[in-house]
Amino acid sequence: MATLRNLKIKTSSCKRIVKELHSYEREIEREAAKTADMKEKGADPYDLKQQLGSGDVDPMIAGHMCLVIGEIPEFVVVGFALENVLAESRMMIPDCRKRLEATLADLKGILDELEELNQKEGPEFSEAQSTIADVEMLFQKIEA
Repeated sequence: MATLRNLKIKTSSCKRIVKELHSYEREIEREAAKTADMKEKGADPYDLKQQLGSGDVDPMIAGHMCLVIGEIPEFVVVGFALENVLAESRMMIPDCRKRLEATLADLKGILDELEELNQKEGPEFSEAQSTIADVEMLFQKIEA
């Protein structure tokens, strides 16, 4: 049964995944620029793979990478090879999109259930509708 609590949770989940998606997109731009700059300066391909990042990996991404390898983020020195960071970030974009699509579908389902129960008042309801509109607009931009 749908509740306002479930609605708030799914709304927050959608917002968090959108932030994560944007974080990966920014990381891709940043690392692609670094890699292009090194290539432009004539860096050896081996050096590109071995060159460590400057430690400015987005904390959200660094936390994800640390969780994947089972380390505690505070104790992990963030220094990944530039091309590896770029590849890792690119791999995460489709995963984020799939999770966002699933969470959006769940949010819409909860919203529909609450509408059927005539519980469509309050800030949670309007926030959920706004989040749905924002995510759908994001998907339209991605597809364009």
